[in-house]
Amino acid sequence: MSYSVGQVAGFAGITVRTLHHYDEIGLLAPGERTRAGHRRYTDADLDRLQRILFYRELGFPLDEVAVLLDDPDADPRAHLRRQHDLLAARIERLQKMAAAVEHAMEAHKMGIDLTPQERFEVFGDNDPEQYAEETERRWGGTEAYAESQRRTAGYTKEDWQRIQAEAGAWGERYAALVAAGEPAAGEAAMDLAEEHRRHISRHYFEVPYDTHRCFGQMYVSDARFKEFYDALHPGLAEHLRDAILANADRHTPA
Repeated sequence: MSYSVGQVAGFAGITVRTLHHYDEIGLLAPGERTRAGHRRYTDADLDRLQRILFYRELGFPLDEVAVLLDDPDADPRAHLRRQHDLLAARIERLQKMAAAVEHAMEAHKMGIDLTPQERFEVFGDNDPEQYAEETERRWGGTEAYAESQRRTAGYTKEDWQRIQAEAGAWGERYAALVAAGEPAAGEAAMDLAEEHRRHISRHYFEVPYDTHRCFGQMYVSDARFKEFYDALHPGLAEHLRDAILANADRHTPA
């Protein structure tokens, strides 16, 4: 039994372009070809793809995935045990975050004031107030800053948790995209760059494409922003900048 590239893309929830890329870099070569040269994937290929996608979801770079999968001494059961351990660690972290959110929701419902430590527990090490003074110093006189102050003044804890959850989910999807080797100028990356722009516009202030271009450059030139985005996945800051620029270009009339 074998399957076309379109069928496999549908099974796995990835793009045909991603499968082509995996083939080009030697990560997943189809086991069969038709007389016309079309790719056909066997059950063994699907097993390998499943392992690739597990490691990709866990944030492994593609070159590391290739090393893990092509180790001649590797036991398939060892792969499953490693993936299980990594997934269990992620589940535990997410459960702790969910518990922190539930604690904040319950405290708010009961009218209980949380301590500063409890209030920001849900954000982990990413304190949203960390750069507040610098932000005011750099942009305090701008209309965008004033608009952001007006909007955020009325946000509740639940609003901040929702916004943070949206940003976190976006970060995971963008990290997976980079790990998959998707190009910055590809449609998937540009769509996530557009989602990034709309997130800021929806929650803080309107971000025109020229402003978003400036943000993209800042994410690379400012060491703190670069460290934040590269922590999601190595090289993500530059990839995001390029995706932002490409997305701005496609939405800006020539």
